Amino acid sequence: MPGVLGLYIGMEVFIALSSVIGNVMVVWAVRINRSLRDTTIYFIVSLALADIAVGALVIPLAITISIGLKTHFYSCLLVACTVLVLTQSSILALLAIAIDRYLRVKIPMRHLHWKTNWKTKILWEEHHFFCSVIRCYKRVVTPKRAGTAVVVCWMVAIVVGLTPMLGWNNLKKLRQTNGTVGADLLVTCEFENVISMEYMVYFNFFGWVLPPLILMLFIYTEIFYMIHKQLNKKVTANQTDPTRYYGKELKLAKSLALVLFLFAVSWLPLHILNCITLFCPSCDNSMCLLYVAILLSHGNSAVNPIVYAFRIKKFRNAFVKIWKQYVCCSEDPRADNRPSFRIDSKDRRLRHNDI
Repeated sequence: MPGVLGLYIGMEVFIALSSVIGNVMVVWAVRINRSLRDTTIYFIVSLALADIAVGALVIPLAITISIGLKTHFYSCLLVACTVLVLTQSSILALLAIAIDRYLRVKIPMRHLHWKTNWKTKILWEEHHFFCSVIRCYKRVVTPKRAGTAVVVCWMVAIVVGLTPMLGWNNLKKLRQTNGTVGADLLVTCEFENVISMEYMVYFNFFGWVLPPLILMLFIYTEIFYMIHKQLNKKVTANQTDPTRYYGKELKLAKSLALVLFLFAVSWLPLHILNCITLFCPSCDNSMCLLYVAILLSHGNSAVNPIVYAFRIKKFRNAFVKIWKQYVCCSEDPRADNRPSFRIDSKDRRLRHNDI
């Protein structure tokens, strides 16, 4: 199927370029926009770095594998494990984002409950509530803890992804098959040739892909429930109105839940094909179907910047700024003509914390 293979390689090249350019812009946007330097952004940047590696490293290697190149067994295995490490780091980054958003909603609810249970005659203004809950959240989710969480995610991903290098692979199986591999350990470099399907299904999918996805589904369900509960709550005169805060959190939670949904849609078909390969050895998986599943999984690395651009205003503004100043080489004429008046502190704080 040279025509199908050529189309597959062309699509892979397009996805690789889109992934690298889009996710470099995400990292660049965080670099030039201080208001994007929130703890959640630590995990978004980690996700973007993994997606850059997919576009710059994994996809070129996948194209090499698709042409049936003969390589040393462990060289091919290392290529396959690299894909697994980056996939696992993306899953754990998404889980960390979900937990972070949960804390961002849950901590203010505890603070609000504590405050409204006291019989007080003080009327709290909205920005007092906002600033106090943000302080509570930042005391729990500090930049140091967020950075530590990112490091832990990558360490776990490396351990999970490199497990086949420690022995859970197909080398013994290939040696038992006459003529498949010689003393020089040269094999046709294909994913299924070197990676054990038992590892992919029982350990990787059932152990480290499906449980985090299910957990994230429950977390986002709980987030939406808590937010809608607060938005539908009637507020009396001596209570804080949290509508603006929770409205922003609802909008961002929807955007990040969309990122999770797209990840699941992109990666589950490939894992389902792995399950079919393991549980139904006699079933013939079409190469076209396999190529589509691989393209879906790689394509996920290119879609996140699009979601950020359309769903998160600060990312969209940063992307436009990068395009105008660094691609079109045009300066913003308003930059030198801005009035020097001082922005109201309340609005400044609200805008700074509105990702």
